[in-house]
Amino acid sequence: MSFWVACARRGCAALVTFTVLATAGCGGVFGPQYEYEEDLYPALDGSATLYVSASVAALVALRGVDLDLDPRAPIDRNRVRALFEAPGLAVRRPRVSHRSGRRFVHVRIDTPSVQALATAAPLSWSSYAITRRPGLVTLTQEIGAASGRAVGDVGWSGDEVVAFRLHVPGRIQFHNAEQGIERGNILTWEQSLAGRVKGVPLELEVRMESDSILFRTLMLFGSAALAALATLGLAVWWLARRKHETA
Repeated sequence: MSFWVACARRGCAALVTFTVLATAGCGGVFGPQYEYEEDLYPALDGSATLYVSASVAALVALRGVDLDLDPRAPIDRNRVRALFEAPGLAVRRPRVSHRSGRRFVHVRIDTPSVQALATAAPLSWSSYAITRRPGLVTLTQEIGAASGRAVGDVGWSGDEVVAFRLHVPGRIQFHNAEQGIERGNILTWEQSLAGRVKGVPLELEVRMESDSILFRTLMLFGSAALAALATLGLAVWWLARRKHETA
């Protein structure tokens, strides 16, 4: 079972990376464009993968990181990577894109413990908690004040939006996302960039069943395959018996 879970995770990660880059470069074909967004893929065992996609200007304005705001300046990917590094976090080399005259960075972080994400400086505005009871797992993320700095005129119109998104591995029993469940098991919380700069707090909560959707799907697939094999076996046995009786 672990082999199939690993394969599914790798395939999902590749698809997410492609979607992030395609959205950044194709004018929002796949949905709304965000100045800052986090896509969190938690697992029921407490591990997680987080994708952060943000304009350099948003990272400076929201998190106060020391990056050059000049849109013509090259991005030091190793420096961006170092910003997110912390014990217990595996940070991949960032990807870079451009949109609306601004530079965007796309970072992937893997961790065996979702709570460890808060130890990275750009993610320290969040706190994560997982609680368990029979048949139910509750995940919360509280996002507090920004700690950024003024960025001046970077081409923002005032309508920019940030998003925090959860890709839930189990069947959802409760959530507090205003937009409801999207495309299966995706929850999105949106906030204006201005509100996030001011530090208007956000609290994300989801309660999910402790059996993963992937596990259930594999079990159903396996059951269907066994039923098909059993039917085939009965058919072969019946044909062999008929041949023997008529011989």
